[in-house]
This record gives sequence, structure tokens and C-alpha cells, in this order.
Amino acid sequence: MPREHRRHLNMIRDFQPADLITLLNGFSGMGAVLAILRYQGDRNVHALWTAFILLPIALIFDMADGWIARKQGRVSALGQELDSLADLISFGVAPASLAFALGMDGGWDAVVLLYFVGCGISRLARFNATAAELADVRGKVKYFEGTPIPTSLVLVALLAVLAGNGLVGDHLPLRSTKLWFWEIHWLVLLWGLSGTAMISKTLRIPKP
Repeated sequence: MPREHRRHLNMIRDFQPADLITLLNGFSGMGAVLAILRYQGDRNVHALWTAFILLPIALIFDMADGWIARKQGRVSALGQELDSLADLISFGVAPASLAFALGMDGGWDAVVLLYFVGCGISRLARFNATAAELADVRGKVKYFEGTPIPTSLVLVALLAVLAGNGLVGDHLPLRSTKLWFWEIHWLVLLWGLSGTAMISKTLRIPKP
């Protein structure tokens, strides 16, 4: 588009109500990350449970923004990008941070958690890039390619159960093994499986 015909994007004027809800998703996810850092610093249990509570709240905002956008008929490219960025924080970075803070902190654990976050980034980018070609005539995407990134909350729920029973740190199930010069907690492989499912091309999940 010629430069003179481009309309400047005003972040206040162009924001829709659904976009503000999307930001609340991102705020919840980042709040969880900060709470995790607080827990890792001084083992403040209240901070840990704050993180566990904030992530389901982020999911509520994630579902609400799409509902509001469809209700108002104001689905925008800006909103789609905002949604992906917020989801990355709430359902990618925060679950990986929780795993690390609760004991999966060996060298190989870090590699797997980085892989998990990388898969989340790739999955969100692929959805944004292919949503138009996967949509029907009404603009609705019929299915997800790979599992949606919010499915990582299953892992968060697992960590909440373990934390509630004191099975964190040195008491994590399946324990750990030293491979060469780094340690791996076998439980972290669930994060690896989750990431792999997110980037699967053949796994198709119907979109409600």
C-alpha cells in the first residue's frame, strides 16, 4: 500500500473491548511469572498459590476475549496478534517457569523447558499464518493443527497437585538422573510431549 494511504495505528483509538480483555490475560500470566520469581526467591507459599490461581484466570480472559470479539463482530488482526502474545506468556512462559521453580532445574530440564516454550511460539505463529487459509466462508477456523497452547494448564494442574502434597524439589515423582554432566528430572518429559503435540501437523483438534 502506498505510504500516503496508510492509516497510523493509534493504540488507544484502535483498541477494541476484546483487546483489553486479551491484555488482562497477559497481565494474569505475567503476574503469575512474578509470583513464581517471588516463590523462588524466598519460598513464599502464598506467592506460589497466587501463580496457580492466576493461570486459570488467564484462561478465562483468553476465552472471554474471543467471545466478546465475535459478539461485537470486531475480530481484528491486531486482536489476533495480541491474543498470541498474551497466550505465550500465560500458557508458555509461566508453566515452564513453574516447572523450573518447583524443582525441574537441571541442565537437561532447562533444555526441555526451552523446547516447550519454543514449540509454543512456533504453534502460535503457525496459527496466525495459516488461520486465513484454514477458515471457512464465514471466516471460522474449523480445527486446530496441534494442541492449543492453553492445554499446558493440564501440566499446571499436575504441579498444583504435587505442590499440595509436598512433592516438589527433591521429592518430585520419578526423581532425576545425571546424564553426562547435566541432571534431568524425568517428569519434565511431559513438557516435552506437550510441546511436541502443539507443533504436530497431523494432530487436528476441532475448534468450538
